[in-house]
Amino acid sequence: MEIKVLGPGCQKCKTLEKLTREVVEKHGINATIIKVEDIVEIMKYRVIATPSLVVNETVEIKGRVPSADELLQILKKYE
Repeated sequence: MEIKVLGPGCQKCKTLEKLTREVVEKHGINATIIKVEDIVEIMKYRVIATPSLVVNETVEIKGRVPSADELLQILKKYE
């Protein structure tokens, strides 16, 4: 699966990227994680608030950092 963390580099964006990498590694999820900081690219997903999480081109989270458990449940839908 392809996971994109959308955000310009704020603390919440960094936290979501770190949490995503930790959950993927801990649970052995086969995924490519891409950090998208370009505002033009972020706008293509029609998100107003960051951080946002995109899985296989579907926006799953907008404007917040989820718990590790919530993130895991989202990623399991795509396995």
